[in-house]
Amino acid sequence: MERPNQLDPRSPFVLDTHELGRRAGSMRRVQRTVPAPEDLGTDMIGIPAGTEVELELRLESVMEGVLVTGHIRGRAVGECVRCLDEVVDDVDVPLTELYAYSERARAAEAEGDDLEDVRELDGDLIDIEPALRDAVVPALPFRPLCRPDCPGLCSECGAHLADDPDHSHEILDPRWAALNRLQGTLDETKES
Repeated sequence: MERPNQLDPRSPFVLDTHELGRRAGSMRRVQRTVPAPEDLGTDMIGIPAGTEVELELRLESVMEGVLVTGHIRGRAVGECVRCLDEVVDDVDVPLTELYAYSERARAAEAEGDDLEDVRELDGDLIDIEPALRDAVVPALPFRPLCRPDCPGLCSECGAHLADDPDHSHEILDPRWAALNRLQGTLDETKES
């Protein structure tokens, strides 16, 4: 189970649940625009650090803790895996995460429940950055493309095939090289 360190209430990713109290059914909406954290993505595509990420969340008090649901929106930037052009993709990812009350988490742990993936409240504070990362990164395209029919680059010279669809090279199969040399010799004898 994830044990929280002391959270900084000034962090844009830390939400205060004090207003909810511990009455099941209490609910509060949170809308905020935060700067994207570092490494919010993969090597090929991600939301650049510091760019705007919109959070539209609903915090609801439940028996076990605080249930956070909502959407995360941002703009991912990366490279096309075929032609290396820039790819820009709007991201709108659902988020559902339960933050357990400390005493509930300890009671469940004492009963032998596996709470490895359960996040825990730190007093009245919750840190949504790990949940945001867990929701956004798997939602990004594994192999981003600038367009679905991207032809990529020429494997011989690196030319951008989208710019010249008729691009080609005269490539002789090396297995026919000896026959081609023989053909060249025959052509030279005919000319002389």
